[in-house]
Amino acid sequence: MTPLGTEHGRRNIAMRLAYDGTAYHGWQAQKKDVTVSETLERALEGAVGHPVRVTGCGRTDAGVHARTYVANFRTESGIPAERLPYAVNTRLPRDIAVYSASDVGEDFHATFSATAKEYTYVISPSRIHDPFLADRAYFYPRTPDVARMRAAAEMLVGEHDFAALRSVGSNVKTTVRTMHELEVREEGGAVLIRMKANGFLYNMARAISGTLLYVSEGKLSPEDIPALLEAGERTAAGPTLPACGLYMTGVWYRENV
Repeated sequence: MTPLGTEHGRRNIAMRLAYDGTAYHGWQAQKKDVTVSETLERALEGAVGHPVRVTGCGRTDAGVHARTYVANFRTESGIPAERLPYAVNTRLPRDIAVYSASDVGEDFHATFSATAKEYTYVISPSRIHDPFLADRAYFYPRTPDVARMRAAAEMLVGEHDFAALRSVGSNVKTTVRTMHELEVREEGGAVLIRMKANGFLYNMARAISGTLLYVSEGKLSPEDIPALLEAGERTAAGPTLPACGLYMTGVWYRENV
């Protein structure tokens, strides 16, 4: 019997990993800048004994973090999947860690097989910034109106055209996405904006976060959100917040990964 995810001796392996994106120019390989994917590929090559190409579940930008991220690659190595994290982590820098790996079906693709993704934006509201959160949260020297933010967030749940809440920079067939959940909560002195959708446009999570802060500041009202989405004008929404506060916090698949 041919093992799961194996075709002509090549296995398809999916990994869950986490990383602090501060030192990296995003996930995707670049000609000159250091990225998460190429750092992971070098470590994997040392573990499996041949060059590999990893496919990630999303193209996180420079400075964006991931508490959970999924990538897959193909290999002819016979190393058991459960041993792969230990073999790779000894070759990775301290700001990237693989914490699980499994053989998956030949057709599994970290990006296209995903059924939903979740991002969380972390805001640190304080009159004095915390130097230990400088690259891990957005310093906001005011007290956000969480009730107004929640009211606006409710308007964004469901299927909408999110053209007004993205940055131009990628070609997509449609700007319509389905927001499954959008939660604003206070936790440990921070304000967290958690977004789960069937997909995200370029900078959509950061633009949503900036727009919710605009609502908090009274520059927009929760009732303005439907008209803003209908118009599709990026300039009518809030700013794209800095990358340091954004984390990928969830990825879902039909296949067990």
